[in-house]
Amino acid sequence: MTAAVKPVSAVLDTEMHVAAGRLTRARRLHWLLAAALVAACLLSLQIGATDVRITHLVAALARGEALSQMERVVLLDIRLPRLAMGVLVGAALAVSGAVMQGLFRNPLADPGIVGVGAGAGLGAILAIVLGGLLPAWVAASAGNQLVPVAAFVGGWGSTILLYRVSTSGGHTSVATMLLAGIALGALAGALSGILVYIADDQQLRDLTFWGLGSLAGASWTKVLAAGPMILAAIAAALMLGRGLNGLALGEATAAHIGIDVQRMKSIAILAVAAATGAAVAVSGGIGFVGIVVPHLLRLASGPDHRTLLLNSALLGATLLILADVIARTVIAPAELPIGIVTAVLGAPVFLWILIKRRGVALS
Repeated sequence: MTAAVKPVSAVLDTEMHVAAGRLTRARRLHWLLAAALVAACLLSLQIGATDVRITHLVAALARGEALSQMERVVLLDIRLPRLAMGVLVGAALAVSGAVMQGLFRNPLADPGIVGVGAGAGLGAILAIVLGGLLPAWVAASAGNQLVPVAAFVGGWGSTILLYRVSTSGGHTSVATMLLAGIALGALAGALSGILVYIADDQQLRDLTFWGLGSLAGASWTKVLAAGPMILAAIAAALMLGRGLNGLALGEATAAHIGIDVQRMKSIAILAVAAATGAAVAVSGGIGFVGIVVPHLLRLASGPDHRTLLLNSALLGATLLILADVIARTVIAPAELPIGIVTAVLGAPVFLWILIKRRGVALS
């Protein structure tokens, strides 16, 4: 007996219904994630090593009184810029991860593929180990910004080099970029190893803490320096949703439906380089946010990049703020590097995702 075959119209109706359901679910998730971000922000301002709470600010405003000197310093000069930096860095890493996974059509891709992490790490190590060899006036003018600036320059330099290597005749090869990124990462690692070998004990300690990531050095100066670039890069990435959806069907198909594939690749790479470079420069190395967050959102609401990118920004910011709260309270008054917290939280989640995907593949 021959099985009945569904009409094409019925199949299309079913697929459109599923897609509409995913889009509705993703849009509802916008509001849930936005509420979670607001709650995380309030928690970050409320909790800390000192007994200063956001409720003190609310009470003072209600009574028409001014905050004490300590309350003003803790809330406005320490916690608030740290919160702002956490939002920016978390959103930058998560959106960059979502863009890279869409561009490479590989769920294991992360922002490090474009060489930003390797280049930024090498730049930071150069500044820490060899910064003392700079002329006194250069070191004095750079001050505490020497390492962030060096990391940013290193990240951008490696990205530009990688882009030039993988682009020929106006066409950027994703496969060549992946292989060149591996080679560039290995080279940067080797050069970093040489610098680590000649570093003294204090420099090794600084390298260790920078590599593990932290928001402890947050200031309004850093926020104002990195913020505009991160926000502009995220805004550019959010406009790539339709193009990344088309690219999932293949470059040829994407071109046939009117997507300028080469232009989209260029914007994606530059946006990721800008967002990740600025984020790594001000916070150091923070792992797992860029790879885990897009995975979780695909499981929750599907792979549509028109909603995935914005949701990634919201969830990335929320998770990094919560990780920072844990980092500065679990062993208060000292604090853990935030990279340790994101690894402890992200690695089990990533393993669970891999096991779940394996189960789907085997079933």
